[in-house]
Amino acid sequence: MQNFPDILRHWRKQRRYSQLDLALEANISSRHLSFLETGRSKPSREMVQQLSDALSVPLDARNRMLTSAGYAPKYPKREWDDAEMLPIRKAIDWTLNQHAPYPGLALDRLWVIRRMNEPAKRMFGTFGVTEGSSMLDLIQDPTLQDLIENWPEVAHHSALRLRSESAAQGGIPELDAAADILSSDATPSEPNLPAIPTVFKLGEQTLSLFGTIAQFGTTADEAIEDLKIELFFPADDAAEDLLKQLAVVH
Repeated sequence: MQNFPDILRHWRKQRRYSQLDLALEANISSRHLSFLETGRSKPSREMVQQLSDALSVPLDARNRMLTSAGYAPKYPKREWDDAEMLPIRKAIDWTLNQHAPYPGLALDRLWVIRRMNEPAKRMFGTFGVTEGSSMLDLIQDPTLQDLIENWPEVAHHSALRLRSESAAQGGIPELDAAADILSSDATPSEPNLPAIPTVFKLGEQTLSLFGTIAQFGTTADEAIEDLKIELFFPADDAAEDLLKQLAVVH
């Protein structure tokens, strides 16, 4: 297990703070911070909380900071099927169901699909994707890549998103590895649209979609903090008409 000084230095460098920057942000002296980073001083539980707030440390890392300093972890990580998660599951299901006939899904921190609405099941089911499947595997699948008309653009923006999410969490090897693979195909796009769509090739037709991402705002559980709801919208009238037609057929 890492010790507290190492974890503190990691997060300070991850956030690109100097010792002085962090000391000012956390409202402590730079001398005190230096002693904490060298192990000359042991932090109180309140100081661990104060520093993790200043560094915007995610909940799982806050627990590691606490345990490395000799304190009990503060934030639970409930299982998806726990009774206390029922309101969360209901909120996700309601959001996804209301989004039909447009596709929507819920992802965890490793891009594993936790929930899909019916349009998403139809759309991604072609590739054998179901709840519990990994979107990281899907976006690295050559079969899917061949069906995306603007794959180099999509690869570029997907790699940027993966790296951004990894950095926010202090580094997630699975996301970084996927970003490295996608970067080999990536081509930055010209910013001629307000949002870069993903253009799927469906026989003689195309389906152009862009996405939005929602998260829970006030979280006190590792599992909830990680969840993202991704909702896809038609980027043009043709895509909207096609999604509505598919909903009627099914």
